[in-house]
Amino acid sequence: MKKIFWKSLIVVLTAALVLPGCQPKPAKSIQQAEPLPINLTDGLERSITITNPAQRIISISPPLTEMLFAVGAGGQMVGRDSYSDYPAEAKKITDVGWTYGKYNLETVVNLKPDLVLAGEITTPELVASLENLGIKVFYLNNPTNLDEMYAMLKTVGVLSGHNTEADTLVKTLQQRASALQEKIAKVTSRPTVFYELDATDPSKPYTPGSATLYTNLISLAGGENIGAKLTTAWPQISLEQLLVDDPTYIFLGDANYGTTPEIVTHRAGWQSLTAVKEGRVLPFDDNLLVRYGPRLLDGLEALAKALHPEFFK
Repeated sequence: MKKIFWKSLIVVLTAALVLPGCQPKPAKSIQQAEPLPINLTDGLERSITITNPAQRIISISPPLTEMLFAVGAGGQMVGRDSYSDYPAEAKKITDVGWTYGKYNLETVVNLKPDLVLAGEITTPELVASLENLGIKVFYLNNPTNLDEMYAMLKTVGVLSGHNTEADTLVKTLQQRASALQEKIAKVTSRPTVFYELDATDPSKPYTPGSATLYTNLISLAGGENIGAKLTTAWPQISLEQLLVDDPTYIFLGDANYGTTPEIVTHRAGWQSLTAVKEGRVLPFDDNLLVRYGPRLLDGLEALAKALHPEFFK
């Protein structure tokens, strides 16, 4: 009976295959389905639509270049601004100029990008000039906290077709942030911090003010930014005010430009500051904070270790 059943089944299946109306449809009909267009609102409140994830991308913002590489889209970049130098592979990509100088628009056009990613360093006027050349531009605002940075990473993932990689990266970064916060939750005293951005005029150096990513990260690291009480984003603070606030720590974000603790100790009037007297003037790699990509977690961890070394032994 079993032999008769299997012979009968083979006959039926064979007949089904040879009958024209019973032949299975080729798989390519599924593969050729039209992809859904990507429609997102950018930082200039414009609705931007692209039919497919961009395969030829120009980044004119160093943080966005880092994000593209971080989500696995570095190989899709055909151009970058002059300051996009991280990771090292980025320097091999065609340089199209920089915002404060001049972009080579002819080079931009010749690279035939599907999409240009721009950050706040790019003026709306430049965005308009690129779009007048028939180039699609997606503009992203600077984040003021980690959640906004995570959202930017996911947006870059969607635009470049690396949604899964971006989601995985965000989860990893969130886990690092959570682990750090468990340590910082034990803090009983928050040291005051002066973060120096530019002391070309040491009597009134620039520092991050209220509602900035710097202030948010210093707080997450267990410190208190004395610049947070200043109402503008990038204010100058007077030496007199510094002496009143008398920060416990001074971080030199301008160390990348040659400022050292020794230079600070020789500034007129700065010797009275507690941070100077007690040797808590620390060089800091500002790229970890100003370039608001995944390296923000490196910067956050570095701040926390400097402010609360007792939790990182």
